[in-house]
Amino acid sequence: MGRGKVELKRIENKINRQVTFAKRRNGLLKKAYELSVLCDAEVALIIFSTRGKLYEFCSTNSMAKTLERYQRCSYGALEVNHQPEMETQRRYQEYLKLKSKVEALQKTQRNLLGEELEQLDMKDLEQLERQLDSSLKQIRSNKTQQMLDQLSDLQRKANSVMVTQEEMLLETNNILRNKVEVLKKSMNQFEEINIALQPTWEAREQNAPYNCHPPQSEGYYDPTHLNSTLRISYDSSVLNEAGGVAGTSAQNATSELMHGWMA
Repeated sequence: MGRGKVELKRIENKINRQVTFAKRRNGLLKKAYELSVLCDAEVALIIFSTRGKLYEFCSTNSMAKTLERYQRCSYGALEVNHQPEMETQRRYQEYLKLKSKVEALQKTQRNLLGEELEQLDMKDLEQLERQLDSSLKQIRSNKTQQMLDQLSDLQRKANSVMVTQEEMLLETNNILRNKVEVLKKSMNQFEEINIALQPTWEAREQNAPYNCHPPQSEGYYDPTHLNSTLRISYDSSVLNEAGGVAGTSAQNATSELMHGWMA
């Protein structure tokens, strides 16, 4: 007949409990050894009795290394499993901190604009006043600095424009000076030519026949045979008068000749 089924519950008899513990302990140690040998497995077994006595078995040389490996596998997997939840919790805490900071900054901004001042006491109002004074001084300082920078830029641009204008004027003066020099040279050359040609003109004036009178026909005066140099100064009215006198003289001479021929 087979062994009957043993009911699993605490053995009340102390002696029987001690005997059963010793037998099953030895069997468990034997099974752990067989498992490590047959399956080439790393097995570690730890047993504490009711009196606190330690019984252990380790298939390797060090129980501490096996326990360290157990901790890495068990608690590392636990941390990996809980990592998303921990990351979410961390981000939520960070969100709460940022939210509180934003609310504080918004409240400070409203206070600086003169809103919601009823909730502030005298100390907070004095601190707000000092903060406004400091901000106003900083704003004025920045404004003054920007104005000085703009003035410096304008002055630098004005100096640059003045320098450019001076350069242009100097260049124009140089061009005009060069033209004046060229004109002076031309005038000097012209005067030299005049001086060189002066004897020739004087000789021509001396040899010109100013005293020769044009031949006249009998009793007829022709003003067209006058020298051209003398006719330049005559006016048109003078020429007309001369022409009239000459015509009258010619007519008188012709009449006398006719009377003499007929007599």
